[in-house]
Amino acid sequence: MKILYFDCFAGAAGDMILGALLDAGVPLDALKAALGSLAIDDWEISADRVLKTGVTATKFRLHERSATAAAAGGAHTHEPSGAQAHRHAHAHDHAHHDHPHTHDHAHDHDHPHHHGSHAHRTLPDIHALIDGSALSAAGKARARALFDRLAEAEAAIHGMPVSAVHLHEVGALDSIIDIVGCVFALEWINADCIIVSPMNVGGGMVHSAHGVFPVPAPATLRLLGDAPIYSSGIQKELLTPTGALILTAYANGFGPVPPMRVSAVGYGAGDRELPETPNVVRVLIGEADEAQSAMEVSVVECEIDDMNPQLFGPLMDRLYAAGALEVFYAPVQMKKNRPGTLVTLVTRPHERAALTDLLFRETTTIGVRYQRMQRECLERETVRVETPVGVVRFKVARRDGRVVNAQPEFDDLAARAGERGLAIKDVQAQALAAWASRG
Repeated sequence: MKILYFDCFAGAAGDMILGALLDAGVPLDALKAALGSLAIDDWEISADRVLKTGVTATKFRLHERSATAAAAGGAHTHEPSGAQAHRHAHAHDHAHHDHPHTHDHAHDHDHPHHHGSHAHRTLPDIHALIDGSALSAAGKARARALFDRLAEAEAAIHGMPVSAVHLHEVGALDSIIDIVGCVFALEWINADCIIVSPMNVGGGMVHSAHGVFPVPAPATLRLLGDAPIYSSGIQKELLTPTGALILTAYANGFGPVPPMRVSAVGYGAGDRELPETPNVVRVLIGEADEAQSAMEVSVVECEIDDMNPQLFGPLMDRLYAAGALEVFYAPVQMKKNRPGTLVTLVTRPHERAALTDLLFRETTTIGVRYQRMQRECLERETVRVETPVGVVRFKVARRDGRVVNAQPEFDDLAARAGERGLAIKDVQAQALAAWASRG
């Protein structure tokens, strides 16, 4: 099982994550092709090697070239990752990106800045750009969901509907490049499990259009959910909203480095020069050292005895659609000898709050309980098997490299049975025989 581990000892930002993935092996030309498909003019990307407090890392750069900048002979690159006092304070509300909050806040770079790249793109505008990209269908859906979540977090903070949030910085070119680029890079690596360390958020205060706030900034804190964080005492904002967004969206679990055999290491550089520690994100890629891999999950439960049973079917569908890993019901006997239903769902810790909201909205329960637990999963893969009635996919599970279970996908059995006018149990028998006799 391929594991990707994010080590966020110096926080994280979108361009730092992308730099680390490039450093770990994602081809820059492939990334350029994927980003070039966004059909946004006047920009180019590059990656170069830099030294951060004694560690060599890859710095991902976006160079924006407008007619004005070209005439002046200048180019703009990413502003400091981790400097983050969310730039360009405006009178209206907007979603934050990974840059300084106000113009009176000192920048840590000398690149000229122009406003042309920070046009007000709406959420539908961004969805249209993503839909026209070269990402896979799954990648497009993931990228759209990331921007939706960023806008929803901003709307919740400012007490307004998502439609009223002006996506100035979220809609800026560098935000789009960072998020879509990370979606492509993570899909290219195709890890089976992504684990994220507790995240160093930094410390101090940040300036925004709405005032001076403590680190982590409100948008970052909203996106983190209940993901583990800490501060090493560095008085800088180290974790950005985009960094928190990407890491929590992809994490299968949080914690220390899992048992693994490392095959690739990548370091992605930010723009800060920190004397205490290198301003980098580190990624480790390798194979699980044990057949079973541990994953931290949240288990949420509630009992219901006063709801129309017809509603339980759609509830399960909506919980799965919202990201639940497992959902199941069990009959229970409740107070006053009433028969009821125990609703149990297993979810990634950072998605627990959203799924709890869904439970309250879609059911009659007035309370839930939850706990964090560890679960272990066998190594799994899907194998296509030729059978006398056509191809059937098998879900194959291994432990210590040995196959301990192989089951045909029921949907494939039903489809082959329907095509041939056979009983599903007969197709199942043929599929299992084909699996047993494979070369």
